[in-house]
Amino acid sequence: MLIGELAKKINVSIDTIRYYERKGLIKPASIRKSGYREFDQNSVKTIHFIVRAKDLGFSLKEIRELLKLKNNPDTKCGEIKALTEKKLTDVASKIETLKIIKKDLTELLSECTDAAASVDFCPIVDALNRKEI
Repeated sequence: MLIGELAKKINVSIDTIRYYERKGLIKPASIRKSGYREFDQNSVKTIHFIVRAKDLGFSLKEIRELLKLKNNPDTKCGEIKALTEKKLTDVASKIETLKIIKKDLTELLSECTDAAASVDFCPIVDALNRKEI
């Protein structure tokens, strides 16, 4: 199938497929003399894999590693598990950072009691100008 058919089949843009190609995540099954690239069912499966991994927060670098492991018959499930555990640790860390940011923003908002006050007297601006929040 050509790139347009592939894009429709898996509900991604043609540009997305081209991007994955440029990044070396997928390769066409063949290239016609006209230069048109043809993709096969394996391409469909690979792009589904990429999209799902991205939805779970994996970076393209991490996805490249997952694909490398997935396509190596000597890979053990534990290797994939280790990468997934690392991603989970990263996500948990980001969640904790976001909780701190949420708390700080909530505190900033609670300091603003006069929405009609001049920006010169805005406690949020004052707090952002301070070295510490």
